Amino acid sequence: MKIPGHAAAKGAPRRWQGEGPWAWLSAAAVALSLLLLGALLVLLATRGLGHFWPADLHQLRLADGQRLIGVPVETRQLPDDSGYERRYFTANRDHQGGIWTWVAEDAIEQDRTPDDLIVLQRGRWGAFFGRLVAVVTETERFGGDRAWQALRQRLDHLDELRQQSESLRRDHILPLIRQMEGMDEHSRLSEQLSKLEQQALTLQRAMTGTVLVLETADGKRFEQPLASVLDAWHPNSMGSVEKLTRWARGVWQFLSEGPRDANAAGGVWPAIFGTVLMVMLMSLLVTPFGVLAAVYLNEVAHQGRLTRWVRIGVRNLAGVPSIVYGVFGLGVFVYGIGGSLDRLFYADTLPSPTFGTGGLLWASLTLALLTLPVVIVATEEGLARIPLHQREGALALGATHFETLTRVVLPMATPAMLTGVILAVARAAGEVAPLMLVGVAKLAPQVPVDGEFPFLHLERKFMHLGYHIYDAAFHSNDVQAALPLVYATALLLVLVILVLNLTAIFLRHYLRLRHGVPVRR
Repeated sequence: MKIPGHAAAKGAPRRWQGEGPWAWLSAAAVALSLLLLGALLVLLATRGLGHFWPADLHQLRLADGQRLIGVPVETRQLPDDSGYERRYFTANRDHQGGIWTWVAEDAIEQDRTPDDLIVLQRGRWGAFFGRLVAVVTETERFGGDRAWQALRQRLDHLDELRQQSESLRRDHILPLIRQMEGMDEHSRLSEQLSKLEQQALTLQRAMTGTVLVLETADGKRFEQPLASVLDAWHPNSMGSVEKLTRWARGVWQFLSEGPRDANAAGGVWPAIFGTVLMVMLMSLLVTPFGVLAAVYLNEVAHQGRLTRWVRIGVRNLAGVPSIVYGVFGLGVFVYGIGGSLDRLFYADTLPSPTFGTGGLLWASLTLALLTLPVVIVATEEGLARIPLHQREGALALGATHFETLTRVVLPMATPAMLTGVILAVARAAGEVAPLMLVGVAKLAPQVPVDGEFPFLHLERKFMHLGYHIYDAAFHSNDVQAALPLVYATALLLVLVILVLNLTAIFLRHYLRLRHGVPVRR
């Protein structure tokens, strides 16, 4: 407000005027980076999570008399500009030989979405699009409206039997077989195993006996055993709430189940577990070594020519290609140390290797070695930023060098250490090349943690989200069919890295406030 009789005081020049265009360019670069990151997340979420939405089934009648049932996926213009054509996902690989069909729009005489069309998710041959004619059991046949109700009831019962069978195999049969492998006399265990196998056989028989009579788009009928059906739904008769519930169920199945059909379908739970566990083990291994090395270089070692060479060597190690670390891990950890451990402690199981092959421990050690320069450099920069008067004040009060280091320097440098761990986690979670040599597997149905002693099995191979993306994208029989799962898995990998980094960032912020470290603004 302007006061009469008082001259307006000259304000300080605005900060941006003195900083020139570089501040604006830096801000624009940050804004562009955030926009690109947001666009990437939107793309992954749209292509990946949209796959689980139960889209309507279209029944088409073409000009040549052909009939088909499918979901339109994309539309493109014909090369001679004579119109457009659509690509339909038609499923039924076992009856049509393929699951994709291109149809010219001009050739479509009729396009309907009848309510009685059904989608079956099968354990073999993928999805089925068509009609449910009847459900046939050993004693009864259900047709018409009763067929769908009978199918739902038997699918729920089938899910319970599958869970019982999987629990019996995972928690009882497999641990008993592994226990028998190291014993010479196991008559009592053999009898127990025989009883468990008899229970599993009884459950397997209970799953069989029911058959579905199905009809394809061209009117061809065939029988499908219910035991091979995983799920079923009527997409055209579902409301918005039912579709949303179905979508949420599909996302949950993707997160909680294992893969099937050579990683082209199913879930990614073993890959999520393996990725998080490997990153946590890697962090536990790399943090103490990286911090001790940085403390020695910055606080203990004589600052001479040799120290400078060591620093240069550490920084250059960060630029070595990751596949080189994989070869090093394969030669030193797997064949060298792992082979020696097998000869010393697991000679009875040779030539089948225990630690002399890729596994969780060797993968974690290899990635710890790969990310070690990042932790050393970040920690050393944090130690160098601590003001000299902090050390001098502690020494003036009578503290020893060790007390100054442990009670003043290291607590103030903890946020920098966590910054190094954050960068290491981000790099380790996304690396794939070294893991292909030291422990990752295309399919590992068992996670490395279970209820069997020693509970954490470091010698087991494991699944990784990054390798799962690579395998589904390049080694799948039908890349187009696996593409939505590739997008969904990529989104999941980004979110896992984000959650791990946010955890470290919140911990770093807490330690900064606790030790009074000024926050850079």
